[in-house]
Amino acid sequence: MLCKGALAVQTMKAALVAAITVVALTCCLLPSSAEESGRRLALIVSIDGAIGPASASYVREALATASERRAEVVLLRMNTPGGLNSSMREIIADVLGSPVPVIGYVAPSGAHAASAGTYILYATHIAAMAPGTNIGAATPVQIGGPLPGLPSGTPDKDGKDKKDEPKDAMTAKATNDAVAFIRSLAELRNRNADWAEKAVREAATLTANGALEAHAIDLVARDQAELLRQVDGRVVELAGGKTQRLVTKDAAVEAVEPGRISRFLAVITDPNVAFILLMVGIYGLIFEFMSPGAVAPGVVGAICLLIGLYALNLLPINYAGLALMLVGLVLLTVEAFNPTVVVGFGGIIAFVLGAMMLFRSEAPGYQLSWWVIGTTAVVFGGFALIVLGSLRRVRKAPALVGAQAMRGLPAEVLDWNGNEGHVFAHGERWQARGAETFKPGETVEVANVIDLTLLIRRTPARTGEGGTS
Repeated sequence: MLCKGALAVQTMKAALVAAITVVALTCCLLPSSAEESGRRLALIVSIDGAIGPASASYVREALATASERRAEVVLLRMNTPGGLNSSMREIIADVLGSPVPVIGYVAPSGAHAASAGTYILYATHIAAMAPGTNIGAATPVQIGGPLPGLPSGTPDKDGKDKKDEPKDAMTAKATNDAVAFIRSLAELRNRNADWAEKAVREAATLTANGALEAHAIDLVARDQAELLRQVDGRVVELAGGKTQRLVTKDAAVEAVEPGRISRFLAVITDPNVAFILLMVGIYGLIFEFMSPGAVAPGVVGAICLLIGLYALNLLPINYAGLALMLVGLVLLTVEAFNPTVVVGFGGIIAFVLGAMMLFRSEAPGYQLSWWVIGTTAVVFGGFALIVLGSLRRVRKAPALVGAQAMRGLPAEVLDWNGNEGHVFAHGERWQARGAETFKPGETVEVANVIDLTLLIRRTPARTGEGGTS
């Protein structure tokens, strides 16, 4: 019996091991959700508008998602006038280090990849454009334009054309740095480096067909499906020297939406929004300090101020402009306490000049609106002069609560015995004391309040009513 029992146990163990092995093999052989039908995955990332911190965060998140999901390619679709240099370099660094091939695609028809968009397109593993699009004009916007007082194309004393001569040493450094950067990208991706330099120095542009002929891009495609068919089978070089043959024909296409952080950054890094948040934060704290205990202005002001400062940290700002704005706000606050007109007028001028100087970048989409500057100056100037002035007057006015508020109020005697009794004042029954004897029903005046006892006296006779004042 024991032998039979041992044999049965061994048989059950063998069956269990076999079942586990079958399940494991089945799981390994089942296709993943991204490849259920044998199709590869292509993720689409769309940059539509100015390139800034939100765009950089969005691209970084999308490339991380593509790596996690083992996507075949990332299709970076662009329609941008340019943007911030710092954000552009962040995107390029992420593209160059991406383990997933990135295809740059200027689309749809009518779109363009100007300025920073041209650099990013040159950094992608494969560059493509839709018909009716253009690239170029990659001159750094802060250094663009002719020499002061010298029209473009004016020859110097040696007869040389000065139209491309940098205005000073700093602009020369910035131009040469931009040229070296885009040429390095062109050499990395085996594209036309000479035209890339021309796009920086002379703001040259090209149409889709012109860019293809100049070997600035790799191909022209009408839509995403045609683009994926054309790049199918191409070999690209990834970070670390690895190569990959693309399998994109009939790939499953899926768009990647910006995450919460990217959407949040898109809102607060708008210079106009950051500017308003800063102002609301500053005046919220001023209001709280002027009227302690209000709570709400202090809480809202602190939150807005921190968010505004965080946004300014992500944007290229001029600290001299920020200092001028703060001086203007201080002067407006001083004007509310000591009206002189001159101080308030100086505060408004300092505030407007500081707002004009606040943002150093001239990149599209990152300029402060004149309407926002003017409206904010009027609103917060009025706030300082009216609201803070009202608070000052309230603080100087007599107290309306406590013992001080009771002094001088009329009271009706309810009962009286010797020097003590009860009176009705301010809608309540009070214990009272006085130096005189009063009759019930007599109207008296509150002279003072000690603890919860009223000190009363006879109401002084008014002048003109037969008595003395």
